Amino acid sequence: MVYLDYNATTPLAPEVIEAITDTLKEAWGNPSSSYPAGLKAKNVISSAREQVANMVGASANDIFFTSGGTESNNWILLMAVQLFDFYDSAEDNNGHNKSSRVPHFITSNVEHDSVKLVLEHFKRKKIADATFVPVLHSTGAVDTDEVMAAITPNTVMISLMLANNETGVIQPVKEICNKVRNLKRCEGETKRIYLHTDAAQAIGKIGVDVRELGVDYLTVVGHKFYGPRIGAMCAVNPSKDTPVLPVLFGGGQERNFRPGTENTPMIAGLGKAAELVCKNLHRYQTHMEDVRDYLETQLKEKFGEGVCINGKFPASHRLPNTCNVSFTDQKLKGGEILRKAPSVQASVGAACHSQDRPSHILISCGVPESVAWKALRISVGRETTRQDIDQALQELESVFRES
Repeated sequence: MVYLDYNATTPLAPEVIEAITDTLKEAWGNPSSSYPAGLKAKNVISSAREQVANMVGASANDIFFTSGGTESNNWILLMAVQLFDFYDSAEDNNGHNKSSRVPHFITSNVEHDSVKLVLEHFKRKKIADATFVPVLHSTGAVDTDEVMAAITPNTVMISLMLANNETGVIQPVKEICNKVRNLKRCEGETKRIYLHTDAAQAIGKIGVDVRELGVDYLTVVGHKFYGPRIGAMCAVNPSKDTPVLPVLFGGGQERNFRPGTENTPMIAGLGKAAELVCKNLHRYQTHMEDVRDYLETQLKEKFGEGVCINGKFPASHRLPNTCNVSFTDQKLKGGEILRKAPSVQASVGAACHSQDRPSHILISCGVPESVAWKALRISVGRETTRQDIDQALQELESVFRES
């Protein structure tokens, strides 16, 4: 078997398994307890918080552990609604006409479902309005001017993924943040536009620094960078600059913002995975880019004009590990190719999407539906070798000969 679906999930790094196992054995106490076993667990969590913060250029106080990216994204979007309502109520109390205003979000049309479906739900329930800015067919990324043009007096948040999980295209998050920071809102307007990026696919593949990007909130997903299936929400300087509000209530863990007894072993694993990224990112990035580029070279050599690399735009940057390829001169759809080549463990798109329709991400990027049907997302990892690529392509060649 050749595993080529690292954008869906990654295996646990050996060091991460060791950290989790050691914590299960040695730091099993309740982190809220004051006796030694509890204090040991609390110290493990504190260390992991520092490690995750270091990975994304934040402070330990900025990090809140969650169950994963979906929770983090939902939490951030719900907080934005609460913040808008708070400021809107304050205006109403000062004698202004509150009317029936609702918060407004700006995002792209290629976001992960944990952002897309939340905002669609807000719109249906009239909780909030949302503008889904289309990505350009020439870049696979949003145009910064179009994002800025979508801003209204009610805009409370711009939420854009840092890198797309299917095409690997890196979005202009930093440029948009810079423009928003310099924006002078309408006269008398005092509310901020909060900035969020879902960095799930970017972390562990490219450098990610919240302060360099200029975002207020950032989403961390452990199982995308060889960590466990938990995550974190980063809010930059929450005590002063970036408000954090609870959406759950309970025992007061995570500074009363995200209650529930902490999952100490998985948090320890997340911290170790973050530490590995800090130490080895350049090596990881260089290796994955070399293997991905070798893959695309071999695809062209073996299949010629019969392959189309989706998402490889001259004016855009991509993740170093991601190749979305369509076999245009084959009758087989992407899902059919994978069923006939079981040793090639890849995907036709996001793991949480149905395989009975072409990727809406590719279609949104301007890929014709007939080409999108024939696409495979191949994402390499830290351990993927050129020999793995040769083996996978040999399998695909065999499938095409028989079709």
